Amino acid sequence: MEKLYTGSVTAKGGRDGHVKSNDGIIDFEIRKPRELGGQGGATNPEQLFAAAWGSCYLGALGSVAEKDGVDVSEATVEVHVSFNQDGNAFVLSADLDVHIPGISTDEAQKMAEKAHKGCPYSKATRGNVETRITAI
Repeated sequence: MEKLYTGSVTAKGGRDGHVKSNDGIIDFEIRKPRELGGQGGATNPEQLFAAAWGSCYLGALGSVAEKDGVDVSEATVEVHVSFNQDGNAFVLSADLDVHIPGISTDEAQKMAEKAHKGCPYSKATRGNVETRITAI
């Protein structure tokens, strides 16, 4: 495996802390959401993970679409990352709602599933995070 890029972030303080990237572009507070008993008012790990996954997923969708000759320049994905309790453990789950204008829902679903197979974030979570992919 050849590393092409490594993003580096230092986190301090956990869910009520701070994250900063080595280049300083990311530099902000993290707060536990009110729904989990926190004060809210800042981003949280689930939002950050959803943002990263969504961006990567659309890149994978673009690769799939290029091979199929479909324009996905206006496509969107709404990523919902949930923090769940499963007995005594905490686990994540995710829902990706994919909208691809200009094609049928059935075609979009097939393309969305192909992108999910190729997306590095989807690969990293496969078998570990219950995930639903739905064309809308």
